[in-house]
Amino acid sequence: MARIVLPDFALVLAFGDVARAREAFGEAAFVTPAGVAGRLARRELAVVDVNDQSKADLKPIGRAAVDSYARVYVLAIGEAGMTLSRRTGSMSIMDAYFVPEGDRLEVVFEPVSTDRRHEMGPFDIIGDVHGCADELIELLGVLGYRVQLSGRGDRRRVDVVAPVGRRAFFVGDLVDRGPRSPDVMRIVMAMVREGKALCVAGNHDVAFLRWLSGQHKALTHGLDKTADQFAAQSAQFRDSVRTFVDSLKAHLWVDGGRLAVAHAGVREGMIGRSSGKVRAFALYGDTDPKGAAGGLPVRYHWALDYAGPVAVVYGHTPVAEVGWVNNTLCIDTGCCFGGRLSAVRWPEREIVSVPSREIYVVKGTPFGHPPARPKRD
Repeated sequence: MARIVLPDFALVLAFGDVARAREAFGEAAFVTPAGVAGRLARRELAVVDVNDQSKADLKPIGRAAVDSYARVYVLAIGEAGMTLSRRTGSMSIMDAYFVPEGDRLEVVFEPVSTDRRHEMGPFDIIGDVHGCADELIELLGVLGYRVQLSGRGDRRRVDVVAPVGRRAFFVGDLVDRGPRSPDVMRIVMAMVREGKALCVAGNHDVAFLRWLSGQHKALTHGLDKTADQFAAQSAQFRDSVRTFVDSLKAHLWVDGGRLAVAHAGVREGMIGRSSGKVRAFALYGDTDPKGAAGGLPVRYHWALDYAGPVAVVYGHTPVAEVGWVNNTLCIDTGCCFGGRLSAVRWPEREIVSVPSREIYVVKGTPFGHPPARPKRD
């Protein structure tokens, strides 16, 4: 028996002995190329028999997958199916399954990794910490969590007592710029491990992951401080941090579908999806790399165009004051720059903040949302 595991929202290109695929997927999952866009827009699995499709025929199918942020899989049954990968052109294929002739096919479905609607609140969603451990401990205390750090070196440990029925939720950028990134990681990792918090990755965390993995990375934007701080940590601790950061998603859809948390934001159509474009937007926001200034891409205020029913809480761009914009909230108030570390209680929408102990790094630009993206003529 051939057993394949697929997300419950995807595009499958079936080739070869498709009759066995129809038995495994069910006839309702199969659509014509013209029906792919509608099925994917409804977050449904779409399976297409492409035995007689040319590369030209596949282009609109691939476009529908891109527009819906759906992952694309190849299912080739029998020896004839081995030629399918050569016929998909430039379409981005997530994975390919080749089932030998005569094998029975079993399909197992799993939710998309960013779809955590079963994770229910209430939550305390905390903005970009950036290595500010003292402020994090203080803010958690105000929110009702008790945090205690003890010991040194490999014996350093964290004990956290969470308020009954609540969990913290970190929007990423845990490291860089601040004075105690290792302790921030200890706190967050312990809380996630014990079920007392959720966490998404930030762009600084991803850059730090590359450094931890031995990839050459310029030590800029605060990574130099984190590298220095982690040089004194054990290899075992660095390995545990690398594994943890590597496991983080860039956004999560939670609370029965009422809330999405991302580092830099997420458009309505991206929520609960998992593709390279979705991850890039959630990590970096709406950017224009061609308009780089001072080594940084130009950012745009994506939330001005947001009109979705799902509330989105994010960080990434420090703001002086926290306020809802089109059902979105930026909770980064620039703690490492001498601002505040802030959280929003969900679903209460109450803002809680503590002041920074000091200015750990001077911000070169003013606090505030970026400009709107220019409209095309």
